Amino acid sequence: MTAVCVLAAALGPAACAAGSDPAATPATTAAPSPSPGSPGFFGGTDIAWVEITIAMDEELLPLLALVPANGSDSGLKALSAEVTSAHERELTTLRGLHDQARLPAENPHKGMPMPGMVTPEQVTTAAATRGKAFDDLVRGHIEAHLRQGLRLAESERKSGVEPQTRSLADEVLRSRKTYLTRLGKGT
Repeated sequence: MTAVCVLAAALGPAACAAGSDPAATPATTAAPSPSPGSPGFFGGTDIAWVEITIAMDEELLPLLALVPANGSDSGLKALSAEVTSAHERELTTLRGLHDQARLPAENPHKGMPMPGMVTPEQVTTAAATRGKAFDDLVRGHIEAHLRQGLRLAESERKSGVEPQTRSLADEVLRSRKTYLTRLGKGT
């Protein structure tokens, strides 16, 4: 499934949830709503990208936490520490955007089966694996996560309208490309 299809599929629930539940969006009378293209105006692609990227990043972190104890490749250990740090910073920004967009606390994309999403079962399998087999397994999951992150960020850059979100997508594109290059060199 392409990133555009994933975002298109995600837009339906996100758009419906934002438009059909008046309790989900607190009414404000003091300030006018932001206009399209201005900070704080989140289009459907922006909302879907924020929610999906939060879910993907959150699901990757437990896998990366296993690398120091289970891995044998020092380069992979260093790369996973950098990816962990970058994703934690990214999550802070994403959660800020999530709150600014007044999205519901429950993420509809958490645990969604899609390319690049690390599953609890994959983490369990990795936890029972050691050495080179672990390194190979984790390298494959990281690569899939990074590639899907690129696709999704490219969709946000193409169709997103909220400037802060588009700027973060630019950062995600740069970091994912850098990590994929390093991963391809065997770290």
